[in-house]
Amino acid sequence: MMRPLGQYPLDELKLIYRLLHDQLDKNEALVDSELLQELQQLLQARARAEGVDVTLHAQWATWLNDGVKLHVV
Repeated sequence: MMRPLGQYPLDELKLIYRLLHDQLDKNEALVDSELLQELQQLLQARARAEGVDVTLHAQWATWLNDGVKLHVV
């Protein structure tokens, strides 16, 4: 039986979200994925609880990448 999303380790949820999000441009069906939307909502709630302003892409992306700041080339 599958556990609710919130019961999985945060690092796994972040990894799965990043992998799926990276595939959006290659697979348009993911844009309408309820699972991806629920995962994003869960992660954003956890990020906000840690003081992250998820409306600021840089803060959200840094949190998703475990504090690693992404450099835009």
